[in-house]
Amino acid sequence: MVIPVHDVNPSRRTPWVTYALIAANFVVFLLTPGVSGSVAGGSSLAQLCHLEAFTQHYALVPRELIHGRMPSLVPTGAVGVGMHGPGCVLGPPAYDKSPVLSVLTAMFLHGSWLHLLGNMLFLLIFGNNIEARMGHVRYLLFYVVCGYAAAYGFALTNSYSTTPLIGASGAVAGVLGAYLVLYPRARVWILVPFLLFLPLRLPAWLVLGSWFILQAFYSTGEAVAESGSVAYLAHVVGFVAGMLLAWPLKPGTPPPPEPGGILFGRQTRRAW
Repeated sequence: MVIPVHDVNPSRRTPWVTYALIAANFVVFLLTPGVSGSVAGGSSLAQLCHLEAFTQHYALVPRELIHGRMPSLVPTGAVGVGMHGPGCVLGPPAYDKSPVLSVLTAMFLHGSWLHLLGNMLFLLIFGNNIEARMGHVRYLLFYVVCGYAAAYGFALTNSYSTTPLIGASGAVAGVLGAYLVLYPRARVWILVPFLLFLPLRLPAWLVLGSWFILQAFYSTGEAVAESGSVAYLAHVVGFVAGMLLAWPLKPGTPPPPEPGGILFGRQTRRAW
């Protein structure tokens, strides 16, 4: 619905952990099998089979996490020809997978450039202030805990699903929830696509609160035909976890610069 581009909330320290997380996500994405084909505009069947095997190995699968039931057959990464033509070969897993550890590895996997860039944009804009408030080590632990909370929250409600779950969205949602608690009055510059990318400066409580309401609405399966391919419930759980974990820090949090109200149209040009 909106694209955040900047928050008017200077950070008091360099967000090294945020930068490291962003770099790690980009490195993993570039090393993921099949990415070279997606960058060039298409992937071969061999690349797709390799990607499918890689994802099955390192992604979170709800049934594995909740019930400990590992599949007897998984993609091997090889290409074969069957009764219906070429396809990916299935075989017994040649590895031992820890479902609990897969929650962590899944946080660094993304399905597309759009998926990756969207998550990293939100993390870059909102993560620096949360890291400055919590400190580097606590912030890293906070990020991981929110990711685990989001993953378990989704898996518990989809405990027999065998669809791999990937992405940093749950952990990033936790950062957004913490930002809403600690800096609700901070101003955020956004672009509104359906208004021809009109720039607006809105308070964080409105931007992030609206985002959360939309995620909660989408998690019901309403209004989105592709809701089954996006774990909106994980976003909701991660956001709530971030709010709860950040709440004890609220009393001592320095306030951001005073908001100057909502600006739009010609008023935004001078501020840019």
